[in-house]
Amino acid sequence: MSSTVNADEMRGYRESAARMIKVLGMYGISDRVVLDAVSRVPRHLFIPEEHRFQADPYGDHPCPIGHGQTISQPFIVAYMTSMLGVKPGLRVLEVGTGCGYQTAVLLELEARVYSIELVPDLSEHSVGTLSALGYSGFRAAVGDGFKGWPSEQPFDRIIVSCAPVNIPETLVEQLADPGVMVLPVGPSHNQRLVRVKKEEGRVTVVEDIPVRFVPMISGGRLSDPS
Repeated sequence: MSSTVNADEMRGYRESAARMIKVLGMYGISDRVVLDAVSRVPRHLFIPEEHRFQADPYGDHPCPIGHGQTISQPFIVAYMTSMLGVKPGLRVLEVGTGCGYQTAVLLELEARVYSIELVPDLSEHSVGTLSALGYSGFRAAVGDGFKGWPSEQPFDRIIVSCAPVNIPETLVEQLADPGVMVLPVGPSHNQRLVRVKKEEGRVTVVEDIPVRFVPMISGGRLSDPS
């Protein structure tokens, strides 16, 4: 995280942030690199001010960010990031920018992030927050996540923060070989995290834990304002 973050803004949240990391460890998140990345991101600053105090920003639960969307609970963010296996310099496509929190975690891991959000207001908010905190190395676009980002493919990693009913074939096509994609799949009442791996032309799919995400919605053309 950039030194441009005001230390006074973080002072009142340090204990909460430390408690969050402790809870993640109790839940079995053992990837120290991911935990350190999560600990450096001021989660509360990514939640729009009008929603920031509706729930503890560092509690292990989703928080509203407006437009019927939420910021995923810390456990899910850390768990999906660990599943992704991000290394410095990898090109990561993020579908569902939301408030930009997951984007920041990926940037802390030194990934090159291309992030797509369907809701223009959320994309604008995320870009503003990331830029204000001094993050760079990302591009943000407004558009249909089902279509991916054709002009920038292939991607070493793809992470999806909303749930399609089935794995989008277009995203599989935009995944590099070798490459890994992590996403929730299924209808709202029956979703599971899925890890898609492409290697030597072969695609394998492994189901993981049950989850509940907002549905992935189609619509709009890709617009790259960053």
